[in-house]
Amino acid sequence: MPRTLFGVGGVPSKSVSSICFQCLGACPEDTYFRNFRAGRRQPSGHREIPRFTPCHNYESTPMIDWTHWHNEPILTGGLIFIGWLFAILTGPLRHRLTSAGTPYPVRHAVKFYAALLCFYLAVGSPLDQIAERYLLSAHMLQHQIIIYPAAILFLLGLPDWLVRPATGHRLLRPVFNIVTNPVFCGVAYTAVLSTWHLPFLYDLALQNRPIHIAEHFLMFGAALLYWWPLYSPSKEFPPASYAGQMLYLPAVIIGMTPVFAYITFSSDVLYPTYEFAPRIKLFSISLSAASDQLLAGSMMKLGGMIVAMIAFGISFLHWYRESEKKNPALGHPRAGKDTAKRST
Repeated sequence: MPRTLFGVGGVPSKSVSSICFQCLGACPEDTYFRNFRAGRRQPSGHREIPRFTPCHNYESTPMIDWTHWHNEPILTGGLIFIGWLFAILTGPLRHRLTSAGTPYPVRHAVKFYAALLCFYLAVGSPLDQIAERYLLSAHMLQHQIIIYPAAILFLLGLPDWLVRPATGHRLLRPVFNIVTNPVFCGVAYTAVLSTWHLPFLYDLALQNRPIHIAEHFLMFGAALLYWWPLYSPSKEFPPASYAGQMLYLPAVIIGMTPVFAYITFSSDVLYPTYEFAPRIKLFSISLSAASDQLLAGSMMKLGGMIVAMIAFGISFLHWYRESEKKNPALGHPRAGKDTAKRST
C-alpha cells in the first residue's frame, strides 16, 4: 500500500496540496493536520514537497500510538491536585469540617477517585488521539464518559460535610438557590452541549488545545449541574423529589433532541476535521465521514436515553417504595380491603 513521507497514508483530495518537510521531525501529525484543517499554507521558508494524492477509494492507515498517555501539566497536574486536596480535606483536616467521631469516608473516596480515573481515561488515554484527529464517534465517546460515569461518580463521592462550607455559606446561598434549581440545571446543560456542537466552535476546539481543554471542563461542569437534581451531595440543597426527577429527566432528553437531530440527520459532514481526516480501521471496521457522523449522533441520543432511563427507573423505584410506606394499601390491595371491612 502506498504511504506518504509521514508513514500515515493519504488524505482526501480536498485537503491542502503540500506538506511541510521541516516540521516533519518536530511534530509530523499535529502540524500536518492542523495546517490542512485550517486551510493554511505551510510557513514561508520551509521546504515543501508535493503530497501523494490518493484515488477516491484509497483507504489510509494512520498511525495511532496505543502506548501514548497524556502527561500534560494542566491535565495530570490538575487531577493530581484535586485528588490530593480531597485526601487532605477528608483525612487530616476532616475533623475541622465535621464532628470528631466521623470516620474516613471510604465509599465516598472510592467513588471520587473512580471519577478522576474516568476523566483521565476519557481525555488522557489513546482514545484522545482517535477523537481529536480521526473519528467524531470517538470524540462523542469521550464526552459520554465525562458526562455520565465521571460526573455521577464525582457527585456521589462528595460527603455532605465536605461541600457544606460552600453550600452552607450565607453569601453563597442565593447563588446555589439559582444554579441548583432543576430548571436552571437542565437549561444550562442543554445550552452548553448544544453550543459546543456548533461546527465552527467544535472544530476550533479540535485545532486549539487550550480551547479543547476548556470545552471538556465546561462539559464536565454542565454535567455536574445536570445530575445535581438526582445526586446532590448537599443537605442544604438536596436532590429533587422522586416525582420531580421523573419529570426532569425526560424534559432534558427532549431538550437535547435538536442537537441530536442536527448531527444525525444532516445531509452534509458538519465538521471539516473529520471530513478530511484519513479513514482508519478499528476492529476491522472502517467508517466514512458521513457514517462516522451518523454513529456519533446515534451514540449521543441512545447513550443519553439509556443512562437517563436507568436513572428514571431508579427514581421510580424509590418513589414507589416511598408511596407504599405512606399508604400501604397501594402496594397491598388485600390489606386495604381488610382495613375497609374493619372500619365497617
